[in-house]
Amino acid sequence: MHFTTPIPILKSNHPIDYHSKIVSLGSCFAVNMAEKLDYFKFQNAVNPFGILFHPLALNKMIRKAVLQEQFTESAVFFHNERWHCFDVHSDLSRASKDEFLELLNSNVKLLYEAIVGCSHLIITLGTSWVYRKVENGQLVANCHKVPQKEFKKMLLSVEEITQGLEEMIKLVSSINPEAKIIFTISPVRHIKDGFVENQWSKANLISAVHQVRTQQPEIAYYFPSYEIMMDELRDYRFYAEDMIHPSATAIDYIWKRFAETWVAESAFSMMQEVERIQRGLAHRSFHSDSEQHRKFLEGLHNSIQAVQYQFPFIRF
Repeated sequence: MHFTTPIPILKSNHPIDYHSKIVSLGSCFAVNMAEKLDYFKFQNAVNPFGILFHPLALNKMIRKAVLQEQFTESAVFFHNERWHCFDVHSDLSRASKDEFLELLNSNVKLLYEAIVGCSHLIITLGTSWVYRKVENGQLVANCHKVPQKEFKKMLLSVEEITQGLEEMIKLVSSINPEAKIIFTISPVRHIKDGFVENQWSKANLISAVHQVRTQQPEIAYYFPSYEIMMDELRDYRFYAEDMIHPSATAIDYIWKRFAETWVAESAFSMMQEVERIQRGLAHRSFHSDSEQHRKFLEGLHNSIQAVQYQFPFIRF
């Protein structure tokens, strides 16, 4: 008997292994998946400009990185004792304008280098709802707690999202034609927009992604994170206490489905060894001065050296 409806997902012909270089961009679910990649010690860079929820914000940052455009003073503003930029997350905001601009421009270079060298680019789209500055029509990635009256809320159409994704693919391919782009829709529910509005938003994202995926099947791919959450994990026990974000169990399950279909089988044995080491490092002995614990640490040290001999970039 089956108590769920597993979503069939074809195995990738371009799987990730320990030689792959991955860039993860997008919503907070992109961070969830990047944490799994980091835990298993894959080569992964995540969100140099912080969490970005909507596709045009991601497109703007990718364009800026690919064209190596610098942030200038006109791009930043002072509010609530910190310098902010409407194009990036507030995690990057700083008390010093010069420090903030230096950070932004160093991250432009970081993202450029990451895209140039990546084998896989994972883009997680969170919402179609966006905010424009009333004053100048600027589309923002983050409002930074600026008063709501200064923005106009709007829903991106399927056509607008499709155009943004197509440009995103073109930009990435212009500096790295070998990169495979994996799109996924965040399973996080944006119910502050409204229950119906959240579904409308996700529907526009899904429609746009499948349009570009169909047009460029050798570059653009789709992993059904949202569908797994909605269909395979159709129960509130798979949500965190806020009933909005997936629980740790749900994240583990979605990662498992991703690994089954997008990670090369040749990498599984190393993943198991890395996980064994990670658990060993997390272990806390009741008798840290015992001979048994000393031997345990010696064996763990030898295991780490063996892994690093094979893959020198791995650090624990």
